[in-house]
Amino acid sequence: MDPFMREAIEEAGKGRDEGGIPIGSVLVRNNVILSRGHNRRVQEGDPIIHAEIDCLRNAGRIGTYRDAVLYSTLMPCYLCAGAAVQFGIKKVVVGESRNFAGARAFMEEHGIEVIDLDLDECVTMMQGFILKNPRLWNEDIGEL
Repeated sequence: MDPFMREAIEEAGKGRDEGGIPIGSVLVRNNVILSRGHNRRVQEGDPIIHAEIDCLRNAGRIGTYRDAVLYSTLMPCYLCAGAAVQFGIKKVVVGESRNFAGARAFMEEHGIEVIDLDLDECVTMMQGFILKNPRLWNEDIGEL
C-alpha cells in the first residue's frame, strides 16, 4: 500500500478512536509528509473541520501548494475540493469513493488529477461507521 495513504488511514483511526468520523488526510511534498489531519467536527463541535481542512490548517503557511499531493481516505466533499482548488493543489489521492462520491468531477474540471485507490480497508472503515452512526454521517454530508 502507498505509505502516505497508510498514514491517512492512521489519521482516520484517530478520528474514530476520539468518537468522530473516521476520515484522515495527509499533505505530501517531495515524498515528505508536511502535515496530517482528521475529521474533528464532532470532537470540536465545528462543522468546518473536515479531515482535509484540518490537514491544510496544520500545514500552516507553506507558500505554494502546487507541488503538494493531498491524500484523503474518502473522496473530498465540495468544501474540501474547493480548498484544494483554491490552494492550487494539482493531485489528490483518495482511499475510496464507494461510500461517498464527493466532488471528483469538480476537482477534475479545475485541473486536479484525482486518483481513487478504491481500497477495501477504507471502504470497510466507512461502511462500519455509517451503519453504526447514520445520523452523524448524514449530518456530516449535509443530508440530515
